[in-house]
This record gives sequence, C-alpha cells and structure tokens, in this order.
Amino acid sequence: MKAASSHWAVAIGLSLALAAGGVTSGIAHAAQKVEPRAVSPRGPLTDDERRLVVLFENAAPSVAYITTQFVRARGFFGAEVAQGAGSGFVWDAAGHIVTNNHVVAIEGARSLQVQLDAGDPIEAVPVGSAPEYDLAVIRLKRVPKDLRPIPIGTSRDLRIGQSVLAIGNPFGLRRTLTHGIVSALDRELPTTDYREVLGVIQIDAAINPGNSGGPLLDSAGRLIGVNTAIRSETGSSAGVGFAIPVDLVNRIVPSLIARGRAPLPGISIAPVPPQLVERAGLSGVVINSVSRGSPAAQAGLQPLNERTGDLGDVIVGVNGRRIETLSTFVAELDRVGIDNIAELTVVRNGKERRVPVRVVDLRK
Repeated sequence: MKAASSHWAVAIGLSLALAAGGVTSGIAHAAQKVEPRAVSPRGPLTDDERRLVVLFENAAPSVAYITTQFVRARGFFGAEVAQGAGSGFVWDAAGHIVTNNHVVAIEGARSLQVQLDAGDPIEAVPVGSAPEYDLAVIRLKRVPKDLRPIPIGTSRDLRIGQSVLAIGNPFGLRRTLTHGIVSALDRELPTTDYREVLGVIQIDAAINPGNSGGPLLDSAGRLIGVNTAIRSETGSSAGVGFAIPVDLVNRIVPSLIARGRAPLPGISIAPVPPQLVERAGLSGVVINSVSRGSPAAQAGLQPLNERTGDLGDVIVGVNGRRIETLSTFVAELDRVGIDNIAELTVVRNGKERRVPVRVVDLRK
C-alpha cells in the first residue's frame, strides 16, 4: 500500500509541476511586449487612382438609396409588409430622383424613402413612370438645400473600350463604386410585352441586385446611362451588365416630370399576335386592324382579311432596317420619334414597296 501511495504521490506531483509550468509559461508569454510592425511609406496615389477618387467623391452626393415598403401576399389569406431596395440619382434642384421603373413600381407600395449621401431618409412620392423604357421619376417631399443634380453627358458618341463607373447600392451596401469599360453598344433590352429598348450599353463593371436605377458615368463624371439589368445564371454579376442610354433618358424624363407619362410612338395599327405569326412561318408585322383616320389608314395600309384569309400588308422594314418581330418594329418607331416620318417596307401579295407613315403618340 505504501508503494502504491508513493506512486500516486509522484504522479500528482508531476502533474502539478507541469500545470504550474504551463501557467508560468503562459503568464510569461502574455507579459511579453510585441511592437507593431513598422509602416512602409508609399508615394502619392497614381494619376488614375486620384481621378477615380475625385470622380467618386464628386458623384456620390448625387446618388440615392431608395427603399420601398409594400404589401406582399402570404399564404391564401395572409399578407406581410416587405421591403425592396434599389438606386437612383438626383435629376434637378427641385428634388426629382430618376430610377428604374421596376425599383419603385411595386403593386401595393406603401411608402418610398430616399437616403442621400448624408442625413436622414427623406420620404418621396411618385411623379411618373414609363414601363416601356423601365424608367421612373419620384420627388422628395423635403428638398435639402445642398442637393446636387448629377451632370448629364451623352451616349451617342460612346466607344467600345472606354472607361465607365457605376455607383449604387448592391445588396443594400450603400455607395458602392465599380469600374470597368464599355463592352458593347446597341444591345436590346426587353421591357414590357413586345417592347425593347434599343441602343442599350453593355458594360463589364460589376452590377448586382440593388444597383438598378443607379448612374453609369463616363471618365469625366457625366451620366451616360442608367444601370438596369445583368445577365447571369446565378443572379449576381458575371461581367455582363446593361444600362439604358442617357440620350433616351434625357428625352423620357422631362416628359415624366411634366405629364407623368412618356409618349408612346405608333402608327395606330393592331398587329396579329407574334406567336400566331411565328406559328404560320412568317416574319415581320402582320396587320390585324387599322384605326380609322390614323396615319396607317392615310398611308393606305391594309389589314388581314379575316373572311378570305388574305394577309394584306406585312411590315418587313423601317427606314431600311429589316423587321422580323413586333418588338423590333416598336423599337424602330421609337428610334424614328413622334411626328417624324417612318418609311415602311411592306409586302402585299408577294410584292414589296415603300410606304411613308407619320409616327404619332398613341397616348394622346
């Protein structure tokens, strides 16, 4: 028994010694003074870095973070208040904010809040929307004294490869800057049924959910587009983003501010639904009916004869550009513009001819 007891005593003694050593070592280590590493000096920012910093600092106060509260159905009989978010920018000193229509046009919307560069959120009210162009204008209820409208540029002289900057609020992360180039021009962006925006700018600057409605800037800090969509299987940036060109924005926004709506170019015809045209193996716009006294009627365009099945006139071109679908026809009329003449190429009974038709505002 004494031998066993002595073994236990030795074991306990060793354990206590090791434990004591560990504590002592830990205390010594904790007490050891470790100096921060010396900072390596650097030279001034490069010219490109300084330029981007200045561009961002000048433009950021004009960028808006927009949140929308709306009622969303839940189950069969329930509902909940949900929140959406996007971006926008200051258009003028009167407090008008431009954004995408899909950012603010939410069914059941209860309120709009705009957060600018500094200060508390400001309540806003809708002014006008143009779903066909995915543009909308809202107005601040309280206009700050130091409100800074964004400088307006042009998109007609853009070149593939030139630098662009996008500022917005991706995933709710306010005041985010991304930088890239113009990847392509003259893309088409589907909006509402049978309508597409022509001349869309494709960029590789990162665009993510929440960037919608934010400004796309050139290297001079001028607005050249409104960031609108991405093409990605994951829903996040894949280096393919799209922006509505500023020349179109600068034409639509004043109309939204003045009248709450944008003109809708047309020639007062009702087309045969595109799916039926495609099913029949045809291309172009098949005219189903022509409004009496309209520009199309005055030009002598003939619709489909439902009794005999004769096609009448099929529109296959506008101003020399080939038309294969209804959406491209509508986009070409938008390119022509209200009160201007569109030279249509039409086919009747296998014979092609040119017909001048005046483009009017279908909303009048």
